[in-house]
Amino acid sequence: MSPSELEGIFRSAGEKPYRARQVFKWLHSGAASFSEMTDIPAALREKLATEFYITAPALMRKQVSKQDGTIKYLWGMDGGCAVESVIMEYEHGNTVCISTQSGCRMGCVFCASQLGGFFRNLVPSEMEAQVQYSQQDSGKKISNIVLMGIGEPLDNFDNVLRFLNLINHPDGMNIGMRHISLSTCGIIENIDKLAEYDIKLTLSVSLHAPDDETRSRLMPINRTTGVDRLMQACGRYFQKTGRRVSYEYALIDGINDTLPHAQMLASKLKNTGSHLNIILLSDVPELPLQASSTENTGAFTEYLKQKGVNYTIRRSLGSDIDASCGQLRRKIFHGTMGYN
Repeated sequence: MSPSELEGIFRSAGEKPYRARQVFKWLHSGAASFSEMTDIPAALREKLATEFYITAPALMRKQVSKQDGTIKYLWGMDGGCAVESVIMEYEHGNTVCISTQSGCRMGCVFCASQLGGFFRNLVPSEMEAQVQYSQQDSGKKISNIVLMGIGEPLDNFDNVLRFLNLINHPDGMNIGMRHISLSTCGIIENIDKLAEYDIKLTLSVSLHAPDDETRSRLMPINRTTGVDRLMQACGRYFQKTGRRVSYEYALIDGINDTLPHAQMLASKLKNTGSHLNIILLSDVPELPLQASSTENTGAFTEYLKQKGVNYTIRRSLGSDIDASCGQLRRKIFHGTMGYN
């Protein structure tokens, strides 16, 4: 709930509105129960506990990378499912990668998140809980958020938008929109819808191919959108918000890493004011795709450099604990048997 919604609840219950602000601050500092809210009268705490609940995920598993210190969490959620989130440490601060859905229905063939299918959307409190409890457990202050975990954020638009407003609230975690990135496979109508809100986050688009034939092979959504329409929507987003779009491109051996692909990609990105993130494909045992060879990667990126494409090669973090791009997946509970 927003502060104004909480105030409405308190007023209707005959309580002072300022109590709502107190409760809001407690919720967004990570309080897992009303009993922790020590500046709220005991009688009111008991009343709240009988009428409301606080979303507090269960920590099912924690893994720490021996390579780079990346931390991956498995959080148990309501309804017998769980999702993963990851803390990554950079020079500019600590970033948490959170999930927005349990499972994913987009079907991208290189991504583990689509394995096991789609279960349900996460609500805003479940998204923020990943930030709060990752910060509490790790002791690492979170300064940046990426919505790049399990699920397609723009397929859960209303919940994601409410989460963004809550996480940005000055009485909450107060994480600025410019420190938040949202990754989408390209739901065009919702890219336009997001642009209308003009909230200044960074839009990251999973492109992965510059032509319809290759992208449709990798990403089913392209069969209804097409690369050109997607690029046009990204152009409108840039014009509306003034925020440059970041494109993600995982190099896959023999599929999208040839010189013709590099030529088409450079042509598509010309004069767009965008940034390209080259991703080294992560290994997913159930999927047959392989990362591009060192030779092909070098030739691909050298061509982009010659053409003046603004790109970086994303550092692969947490690969030894399956915490890299494309490796997160939903978990399913089986009662006392645990999860898989």
